[in-house]
Amino acid sequence: MALVTNPIRDSLLRGEAAFGVMAFEFFTPGLAPTLAAAGAGFVLLDMEHSGLGIEGVKAQCAFARAAGLVPMVRIPAALAHFIPPVLDAGALGIMMPLVETAEQARALVAACRYRPEGTRGLVFSVAHDAYAGGDPAATMAAANAAVLTIALVESAAGIANAEAIAAVPGLDLLWLGHFDLSDSLGIPGRFDDPRYRAAAARLRAAAQAAGKPIGWVAADGAQAAAALRAGFRCLCIGHEVIVLREALAAGFGTARAALGDAAAEDASGAVGLP
Repeated sequence: MALVTNPIRDSLLRGEAAFGVMAFEFFTPGLAPTLAAAGAGFVLLDMEHSGLGIEGVKAQCAFARAAGLVPMVRIPAALAHFIPPVLDAGALGIMMPLVETAEQARALVAACRYRPEGTRGLVFSVAHDAYAGGDPAATMAAANAAVLTIALVESAAGIANAEAIAAVPGLDLLWLGHFDLSDSLGIPGRFDDPRYRAAAARLRAAAQAAGKPIGWVAADGAQAAAALRAGFRCLCIGHEVIVLREALAAGFGTARAALGDAAAEDASGAVGLP
């Protein structure tokens, strides 16, 4: 039996970069292979804002793993009891939202790891081990090495405890939640405000001091490139609704601009009717 692996976690722990897409809406069988064809390494499925339930998570994890993508899930709240069914459904990464304390980060890690590293409950021959069973000890050890633990820090309280959160053993990745952080600071969406910039810089510094990577959702490739230069290493390029909307808007804009060009050319006689 082939034991589970997570190339995204391996890459991040080696100091490399990883790229993916958040998914909020289009939970179809074609989502994962489409993202894989575009070059994504992971898909981050959202349960916090999308209404996605456990059956949808199980299906999307299966589609992702079949497509060669690493499936990761943002659970609905900062409560560890949401984690076990998501892992057993096949997720290889767990993002806990609104992490504000080291205790919450420790609870995240404990729920994601089998003993002796954590307290994850045992079940085999289900989605997480590809229904194959096998030696329990080997399966547990492989899973402990595969599941990526992600603390989403997105509040003033989380920033105040950034160093303690980052130092939690077994926590793999910190993630900057920029919109909620700005809102928590009383400046929603004002990312050039010195208060936001100082908070984001503190989280980056905490991650660097702990020797851990940090992630973020960039609006586009240019923002992602700038984020890499700023020290981020795990990046989503938007989420799938925004990516589709912006690509279509650009395409329609180009097409509509051509209407004006064609009309001008017709008026000048440079272009005749077909």
